[in-house]
Amino acid sequence: MSAAAIAPAPFRAGRFAALFAAILLALFAAELTRPIQQALVEPWTGIVARASAAMLRAFDRDVISSGDTLFSAASGFGIAIRAGCNGVEATLVLLAAMLAYPAPWRHRLLGFLAGAVAVQALNFVRIASLFYLGRWNATAFEWAHLYAWQALIMLDALVVWLLWLRTIPRAR
Repeated sequence: MSAAAIAPAPFRAGRFAALFAAILLALFAAELTRPIQQALVEPWTGIVARASAAMLRAFDRDVISSGDTLFSAASGFGIAIRAGCNGVEATLVLLAAMLAYPAPWRHRLLGFLAGAVAVQALNFVRIASLFYLGRWNATAFEWAHLYAWQALIMLDALVVWLLWLRTIPRAR
């Protein structure tokens, strides 16, 4: 097999931008459909809530989950994990970027799997910090939820994609 057979196609910024936008639009449109919501997004959100509660119980025995909500049995405080807070959108942005960029398919698959894990790991940190911040101060919770963490989770997807770009096999 020659190097040209495994090397990615040359990068064209305009092509990438158009392809990225089209793929992202298609992924977001699909995600918003009722069948995808019921089959994938809602069950995933429940898994995120249960996993977050399990993680937090290592430090706080009073944390419980029910559906998509985390509660403190001691204080009664709770947060609901909704669309935009479950890591799905950031993961879709990462997927669209990896699909739009010229790279071998195996490399895209491995990069996406590793990247999705990285995005979800940071999302667990996000949920934990917001849970405890909300118990402490509602104003600080709102600011962190609406501004800081929205930007940080998308920045995470961007950083993962940039690191992935560095690992793409180059033509010799």
